[in-house]
Amino acid sequence: MKNYVIPLMLCLVPTVGVSQTWTYSDCVEYAREHNISLQKSRLNEETAEYNLEEAKAQWQPSLDFATSHSFSNYPWNEGTNNSYNSSYGLNAGWTVWNGGQRENSIKQNKLITEINRLTTGELMRSLETDLLQVYMNILYAKEAIAIYEEAVKVSQAQSDRARQLMDAGKLSRVDYAQLNAQYEQDRYSLVNAQSTYDTRRMELKQLLELGIDSDITLADVEWTTEQVLASLPPLAESYQLALDTDLRLQALEIGKESSELDVAIAKAGRLPKISLNAGVGTGYIAPGKAFGTSMKQSWNESIGLTLSIPIADNKKTKTAVARARVAQLDAQLDINQRHSDIATLIENWYIDTRSAQSRFSAAQTQLESAQLSDELTNERFNLGYVNTVELMTSHKAYIEARHSLLQSKYMAMLGLKMIEFYRNSTVALP
Repeated sequence: MKNYVIPLMLCLVPTVGVSQTWTYSDCVEYAREHNISLQKSRLNEETAEYNLEEAKAQWQPSLDFATSHSFSNYPWNEGTNNSYNSSYGLNAGWTVWNGGQRENSIKQNKLITEINRLTTGELMRSLETDLLQVYMNILYAKEAIAIYEEAVKVSQAQSDRARQLMDAGKLSRVDYAQLNAQYEQDRYSLVNAQSTYDTRRMELKQLLELGIDSDITLADVEWTTEQVLASLPPLAESYQLALDTDLRLQALEIGKESSELDVAIAKAGRLPKISLNAGVGTGYIAPGKAFGTSMKQSWNESIGLTLSIPIADNKKTKTAVARARVAQLDAQLDINQRHSDIATLIENWYIDTRSAQSRFSAAQTQLESAQLSDELTNERFNLGYVNTVELMTSHKAYIEARHSLLQSKYMAMLGLKMIEFYRNSTVALP
């Protein structure tokens, strides 16, 4: 089994109670070595290798030693009542030809070995995309916390100011209660954001197989507006690249080859089989001659050739061929389905990414307007020119605008990175 060297991770082995800063690349390399599903898939690779060795060994002759011993009693025999019989034999056999089953079995096991290798690779690719989505969700949740922390500070200041105005008789108790409720609502939103952040970190720890006591902190990633609004490559080109690099599709195509060999193996049930066998043996019977004399005189040698011609096998071969042909058709359908799945997947990412980029552009303008409106409304409230409803509406609109911009930014970047991954099988995060 291949051993992966990851020098960058030597300093990142999880330590109980110690926080580490992880980049996306660190997460991928750590998961490559520690993810349990990936390790189990590598064990399947090893099993496939052993099966291939076993198939190749069918070309070798078999050799075995056999001995038997028996004791008989004849209670009413007039002569000797008891006898002892033993035999010793060394037997060899070799299949000369079995309709091509042996050759096709070796070819098939080679294909299965390759399928298992591709399955491990596909599992790693799936793990990388899972890590990418969880990683970006954590970054998104972290920035969302910062938005709500600022919102809490602002709403707390508004609540404190409202209390001062109420104590001075310039604001009603109802208006103060409304602003204080807004402050409590923002605190509740902050708690939810922190809970989401903790949940996403737990998901990442599960993918990395980190212990429950391990802490994990991600390296921050910054994107410019130009990066978020980057042009998408041609859709048809991305689709073709995704087909060319998709390991699952490659495994399915090899699986179709294997199903064709299943047909050939099943057809071999109709063909003659030739085997060669040889052996030497001897035996001893007591009472009788001396042991050495009996063994010498009983010594025998044999060689034989066996030809087996199938005539009727209760439709076993016919049924096996039919099942193999059905499996062959099913394998082709799996390939067609995978083409369709990739097309849908790529097109959905394009649609989602373009939509997120459009929302991001709109959210930028919306945020500028909401921020200016919120600042002016706060100033007018402090001067007593606006009521609490207007102040709360302005505050809520500003928070929603910031959240919309943040959400669209991460959705756009996730889409861009997923498209990059399906085109190149790699993802680069700054």
